[in-house]
Amino acid sequence: MKNTFRVISLLEGLSFILLLFIATPIKYLVDNDTYVKMLGMPHGILFLTYVILVVMLKYELKWKTKTFWIILGASLVPFGTFYIDKKYLRN
Repeated sequence: MKNTFRVISLLEGLSFILLLFIATPIKYLVDNDTYVKMLGMPHGILFLTYVILVVMLKYELKWKTKTFWIILGASLVPFGTFYIDKKYLRN
């Protein structure tokens, strides 16, 4: 399940970056919300999957509470999931 989480984590991070730095500026600068609509749903699904997998892996990998909150909170920060992959998941 850890490898599945790594893939979901990277995809969630990528979708967040695209939504935040590409789709949202296009929406407000060019008045075109096509990309937000196109990326919003996949990002939401990936985010929810990320959260569910973090909760499941907390028990499987016996993460401490602090580690759990760091990994969970990383999904709210741009590039956070990439940091999590490097620091916690590559071992």
